[in-house]
Amino acid sequence: MIRWDWIGRNLPEIRELLGDHIVMALLPILLGLLIALPLGLASVRWRRLYQPTVGIMNVVYSLPSLAVFIVLIPITGLAEQATVIVPLTFYALAVLIPSVVDGIASVPTHVRQSAVAMGFGPMRRLLQVDLPIAVPVVLAGVRVATVSSISLVSVGALVGRGGLGYLFIDGWQRQFPTPIVVGIVLILLLALAADGLLVVAQRLLTPWARARSSA
Repeated sequence: MIRWDWIGRNLPEIRELLGDHIVMALLPILLGLLIALPLGLASVRWRRLYQPTVGIMNVVYSLPSLAVFIVLIPITGLAEQATVIVPLTFYALAVLIPSVVDGIASVPTHVRQSAVAMGFGPMRRLLQVDLPIAVPVVLAGVRVATVSSISLVSVGALVGRGGLGYLFIDGWQRQFPTPIVVGIVLILLLALAADGLLVVAQRLLTPWARARSSA
């Protein structure tokens, strides 16, 4: 099932594929957050924007990833990372926008009123009150989007850019299971590591939650 000698001979290539996979999986999450935060805040401010925005994102999310990759090839070019990054950014938005809206909506009204009574302006209240309280809900969405993105990157191997997904293609074409096993294990470990780092980030960003649980 596993040829350790093959792994040893191909370690440089495996490292390169892993690096590509990390970039193509995590960059859409970062771009998605940069877009989802203002869109989510706008949807909270103007509620009529929420349903159309989420509806469009859900339609995009329902599109098969391989079909979207193929459609983008004439625009981004075969074997370009953008062919994978662009669709995954939209998929991330379908998860992140509702998370931002739900996170901001989870801030208790009396907390907002107290901040206003203390002289907090809209921007200061957003940065020091609303967003910190919304962190657990937003990061829950980020965790889902991150694990999904790490998994979906491998589909890009069918159009020339799939990171560790290339190992699946290689193993299947040669009827050689070792690359497939290596790809599965590395993607699983990458997903676990990313999720663990996000859990740690949430604890660091919400120290009051730790203090409350230990009290």
